[in-house]
Amino acid sequence: MNLEALLAKIIAFQPEMLETLEILVKHESPSTEKSALDSFAARISERFSSLGGEVTLLPNPTNGDHVEVHFKAPQARSDRPGLILCHYDTVWPLGTIQERPFRIDDDKAYGPGVYDMKASLVMLEYALRAMADFGAQPPRPIVLLVNSDEEIGSWTSRVLIERHAGQAEYVLVLEPPTSEGALKTARKGVGNFLLKVKGVAAHAGSQPERGVSAITEIAHQILEVQDLADEDKGTTINVGIVSGGSRSNVIAAQATAEIDGRAWTPQEAERIDRAIRNLKPVISGAELQIDGGFERPPMMRSEAILDLFHKAQKIGMGLGLELEEGSTGGGSDGNFTAALGVPTLDGLGAMGDGAHADYEHILISHLPQRTALLAALLLEL
Repeated sequence: MNLEALLAKIIAFQPEMLETLEILVKHESPSTEKSALDSFAARISERFSSLGGEVTLLPNPTNGDHVEVHFKAPQARSDRPGLILCHYDTVWPLGTIQERPFRIDDDKAYGPGVYDMKASLVMLEYALRAMADFGAQPPRPIVLLVNSDEEIGSWTSRVLIERHAGQAEYVLVLEPPTSEGALKTARKGVGNFLLKVKGVAAHAGSQPERGVSAITEIAHQILEVQDLADEDKGTTINVGIVSGGSRSNVIAAQATAEIDGRAWTPQEAERIDRAIRNLKPVISGAELQIDGGFERPPMMRSEAILDLFHKAQKIGMGLGLELEEGSTGGGSDGNFTAALGVPTLDGLGAMGDGAHADYEHILISHLPQRTALLAALLLEL
């Protein structure tokens, strides 16, 4: 495939790509709003179906329906497909689009979900359109899995992701690259724990000796948990939300702490998990309950992942992109597939900044190159 011709085709698509992006951003899709999610799933299903994809809407009773799309390759050299992972849910509540409408300011397109990750859906659509216009077929079938719950842990889609990954030759994840534009070859594993402490209520003035303060106990536990961090190994612990008690003159009978743990290796993730689950009360009469665990395993850099990256890097050179590899403490659905040993390359989405922030935006001028990179990868792998 001539990369210059491919890039020129996608540059010509750019005005239409921005129109499509505006449509998708205006169609809000918060993770917890099933009707909005299902409506969005139907919209993108129609778009991928128009490209010749065999679309299946996978019913999901708790969140939005997931979207599965199969593109056949009649002249395929292998039956093992390439798997592309996207999500269409966002962190923004319904009505955010009225507060922060889609807008273009110089080279930046703003709007809720524009960067994470509706621009990626646009890139994928127009990469496939460019391939079709050239009559270019990938050397293997392509499966798209667009899920509705990535932002809340992929609880209902993980089994789908892992099942498809087990049949795939490789996985491409369309999360954004690093802020410098690097593709992602490693991610930390992500754990979420809920620590609940049960104490004994009593009057704080007249009978404090009869009470067992859940707040005092949880203060001890927070210090214990934070000591599990290991800066040298990149293992982090954050106690992000703490609550407890009922009134200032009552010994607190309950308290909770929400704990975020992140680790580069399975060994560190296991150490953190085991230590938190083995916490013991410090104060006599206090009781502990620990829920949760590591929801995403670490995505560890491997030779297979680096091989994927180097192929992307070589293609990038032909498109004027000087690609580097990078890593991040945030998790993605690529954590699941990499942990299964499937070669996984992440960060193939749009350039920009501000995921989950009010200034969320993409860089318009980078869209054609990144879209052409995706199309060329699908034709190469």
